[in-house]
Amino acid sequence: MKKIDQTVVKETIYVAVWVLILSALMVAVFLLLGKWDLSVLWGSLYGSFAAILNFFLLGIGVQIAVAKEDPAEAKKVIRTSHSLRFLLLMILVVVGVVVPWFHSVASVVPLLFPRIGLFFRPRFGGMDEEGGA
Repeated sequence: MKKIDQTVVKETIYVAVWVLILSALMVAVFLLLGKWDLSVLWGSLYGSFAAILNFFLLGIGVQIAVAKEDPAEAKKVIRTSHSLRFLLLMILVVVGVVVPWFHSVASVVPLLFPRIGLFFRPRFGGMDEEGGA
């Protein structure tokens, strides 16, 4: 496989920062509600890892698809990437809910954080109109 594209790395770092900030805010909410314990911290870290990994794998899948010359092959790569990432996320969610070291909510909610970060991307130096970084 080729080297990981700098855009994939840059966008993954951007998403990771948002995920970690929002996870810290989520942990603070647990603390303010008096529901905090160590499982919230471990669940938050676990869910954050899962969210960032999913986004990174999405970027790798897109990078591979873009390199394909045949549009049908590119579409197949995107579909396969989506299916495999969905399966991985389902496994990670089940582990986050079943393992007692992880707070269920704290391990699942961070999976929503990349979308929130990407919502704010245009406001913080996001992709330009031509699709480049």
